[in-house]
Amino acid sequence: MIILGNSFILLGAAFLFLGALGLVRMPDVYNRIQAGTKAVTLGSLALLIGIAFHHPSWWAKLLLIALFILFTSPVSSSTIARAAYLAGIKPFSKKQENL
Repeated sequence: MIILGNSFILLGAAFLFLGALGLVRMPDVYNRIQAGTKAVTLGSLALLIGIAFHHPSWWAKLLLIALFILFTSPVSSSTIARAAYLAGIKPFSKKQENL
């Protein structure tokens, strides 16, 4: 069980790192939202599963945390995208890169 827990923690850490890298590397706010939401949500859930293997008595608390992440992450990302759209921020295009 410890090896499985460590594997999930390592997988979660890798996805969290890739999500953070995506936040730095993506060209505009819409792509950054995508990188942050998808990768970090998956990384957080994998990390919580790994912790659940290490501490089985914490499963109820970890389940509540996972549900909170699953409910708030899509709502927050769509709210940020809508605010950016209403503020007039244009999506990135190759034509803008040469200006």
